[in-house]
Amino acid sequence: MAKNLYVGNLASEVTQEDLKENFKEVGEVVSAVVIKDKFSGESKGFGFVEMGTEKEAQDAIQKFNGGELCGKKLMVSEARPRPDQRSGGRPGGGGRRPGGGSRPGGGRPGGGGFGGRSRY
Repeated sequence: MAKNLYVGNLASEVTQEDLKENFKEVGEVVSAVVIKDKFSGESKGFGFVEMGTEKEAQDAIQKFNGGELCGKKLMVSEARPRPDQRSGGRPGGGGRRPGGGSRPGGGRPGGGGFGGRSRY
């Protein structure tokens, strides 16, 4: 069964191909991804590598955790399961703040919808 690994402290120039090439030294690389900022497209400095077996994953952790890639010391560990995406990715559900409605002033100088006067 395939095992997913977290790879942290990646240099900004590291690509998915770089991860695949390095990790295939210890076994089958099912997939590799470098996580990028959705707006700038720049690397966030971490990624994930899915190894073919549990043993290959453990071998990769032993070989690469603390090793260097592009001049940076890697952190490699078992990836934690992803949070439940239906709840907005955060514990507590929904991703909305409790209480609803908007705050007086609408978050803008001058009081927002109350013409600059306090409503109290």
